Amino acid sequence: MEEKVSCSRVLKLMGNRFEFTAIARDHSSGEQAIDKAVAEVQRIEELLSTFKESSETNLINRSAGIAPVVVTEEVVQLIQRSLKISGLTQGAFDITYGSIDASLWNFDVNMTSLPDEETALKSVGLIDYNNILVDVKNSSVMLKNKGMRIGFGGIGKGYAADCAKQVLQAAGIESGIVNAAGDLVTWGKQINGRPWTIGIADPYQRTQSFSALNISDMAIATSGNYEKYATINGKRYSHTIDPKTGLPVSGIKSVSMLCKSAELADALATPVVVMGVAVGLNLINQLQHVACVIIDDDDQIYTSNNINIKY
Repeated sequence: MEEKVSCSRVLKLMGNRFEFTAIARDHSSGEQAIDKAVAEVQRIEELLSTFKESSETNLINRSAGIAPVVVTEEVVQLIQRSLKISGLTQGAFDITYGSIDASLWNFDVNMTSLPDEETALKSVGLIDYNNILVDVKNSSVMLKNKGMRIGFGGIGKGYAADCAKQVLQAAGIESGIVNAAGDLVTWGKQINGRPWTIGIADPYQRTQSFSALNISDMAIATSGNYEKYATINGKRYSHTIDPKTGLPVSGIKSVSMLCKSAELADALATPVVVMGVAVGLNLINQLQHVACVIIDDDDQIYTSNNINIKY
């Protein structure tokens, strides 16, 4: 039996840390496959990034309230899938989140109070996925109101991870991982023949995990308030804003979402933070082949019906 090698590379893509791991027959073929996967993520970044003037996302945003914009079929389909998830989560996931008035939020030690409810509500006045008009026949997208903006921050990294995985598989890589800043997808097995596993981090002891999950041929994405938050009057507020109220959410420390697709895991993790434990679990329990682990602000651990973890 031929000896395989593990090739890996870490670099910044889409403004985030990406790590590619390929179990290959030799270093040359592994590195060439990773080159192709990197190029694929760079291609997606050119399409979706709000930081690139020429991106299709920015073309759509610049024409908000003015005219439809013809875009690639790929972007139309990603928007359609985003709209489906918006419907599924009753608007807790919404790519028009880019319309928020960001000047209200800095989530650092200087943030000592929340805006009043009226100001907060006004800041999210343009967020409404129902105002994205998609014309599949003409491959065009229009944002109904001036000032509206879309952004793929809640789904783009997962989508890129899935696409990179497909490119690596097409290049003959039978086992590997694409880790897009914590949104990761795996296939095959480790070089020692064991399944890929991941530790679910304890939110307040990031170096320790309380449970290990087998994630071979699966994707996982985690959303939480331990990275960026504000503490106001002794209460911790996540950097995640509820698109319906304009106020930061509280109650959940972290959500880890598992399913076959990194895109779907990425897109479902944050809305569950917004929806809360009971409503979030109810949604996930209705979906096939999707599971989640939730840790609330009191360190209580909740899991969906179709997952068993030991802790």
